[in-house]
Amino acid sequence: MNNMVHKILIANRGEIAIRIIRACRELGIQTVAIYSEADRESLHVISADQAICVGPAQSSRSYLDIPNIISAAVLSGADAIHPGYGYLSERPEFAEICESHGILFIGPNSGQIERMGDKAKAKETMKAAGVPVVPGSDGPVSSKDELLRLAHEIGYPVIIKASAGGGGKGMRVARDEAQLLKGYTLARTEAGAAFGNDQVYVEKFIERPRHIEVQLLGDHHGHVVHFGERECSLQRRHQKVLEEAPSPVVSEELRQEMGLVAIKGAQAVGYRNAGTIEFLLDESQKFYFMEMNTRIQVEHPVTEMVYGIDLVKEQIRIAAGAELGYEQEDILPYSHAIECRLNAEDPDKGFLPSPGLIRKLHIPGGHGIRWDSHVYAGYTISPYYDSMFGKLICWGSDRDEAIDRMIGALSEIVVEGIQTNINFQQRLLNDSRFRKGDFSTKFIEEMFASE
Repeated sequence: MNNMVHKILIANRGEIAIRIIRACRELGIQTVAIYSEADRESLHVISADQAICVGPAQSSRSYLDIPNIISAAVLSGADAIHPGYGYLSERPEFAEICESHGILFIGPNSGQIERMGDKAKAKETMKAAGVPVVPGSDGPVSSKDELLRLAHEIGYPVIIKASAGGGGKGMRVARDEAQLLKGYTLARTEAGAAFGNDQVYVEKFIERPRHIEVQLLGDHHGHVVHFGERECSLQRRHQKVLEEAPSPVVSEELRQEMGLVAIKGAQAVGYRNAGTIEFLLDESQKFYFMEMNTRIQVEHPVTEMVYGIDLVKEQIRIAAGAELGYEQEDILPYSHAIECRLNAEDPDKGFLPSPGLIRKLHIPGGHGIRWDSHVYAGYTISPYYDSMFGKLICWGSDRDEAIDRMIGALSEIVVEGIQTNINFQQRLLNDSRFRKGDFSTKFIEEMFASE
């Protein structure tokens, strides 16, 4: 390992903080955890070499408080910060402040985050690089007249999206002029409230698409490689529920094409570190750029299981200046993997969050089973944060074996004290359409509508 990095502060919480601590431990790097007052008993606090409280329970006053986090890094002597996912991971100003304080930011530089974080700018960049994009506006829409003209040119249905958006916020589908005008007002209001930026853009709405993303790594020496694709179509309210790699509908030829296009897009911005380019795949196997995530993804473990690589270790090595050390032809998949996101929520009550004390917990084990989590028996899931309490990842020699192993592993889990979505995940896996690989981003919505 490059000796440039001695101590990493992890600007995050929960399972991703644990994931980073484990990678650092194997690389011989010391770790500093940050925590809110509500997270004092969290596993990442106990596991790190050092832990510093950065504020009260509310994320805005702790995990999003840049001055407090930078102070913690300086006080602890950390020479690098890993942002994980969510929180400050895609905030260019955070990366820039790290850079200005001489702290290594484990991720792309602030300029790359800014360029790819604005969806309209990202789309323009990808289009110029020859990456296929969904037909739509070249940037934010400035007026209702422009919106009506564009919708007429593109053809209904269209979708309005927040330029600085994510997670389904500031997003409206319109199938006619009336819906378009109403959706424009609602999307702008929602985007302004969620992101402090009410700009929106419009593009063609693709019916029954699949959400396919390509994992990339780029170093500081101009090398960019891809690690195949992840199938992320099983979503609820634009939030991923279950992911797998590889996709059951992507052929080897299409995989290579998507991978090369994704590399071309990353090279267009001189991208470095881990990143993911997300595509929409239509029913005729045409794919279109959707967005780029300039961070590690929640679902990164399925790629690790399939390709036998530790993406977090690679992030740290790349940030420290190391070369990738392998070529695209060296990267070969040798299995199938599925990840189920396990949430503290009640699917029978509209997925109502279910925070509380975990009284009893039993985790499955055995060949090809991985558990990424920060919880334990006696841990209290807080109402202040995301409801995900763990990720169960199962590997198989092929897709059928991975599915069967996941169904078996889910049946072994015991969680008492909170409601969970475990039974819901089992329903998804046992659905005949899922088995056949016949699904789209509308699958869960359609499943509920048929009941």
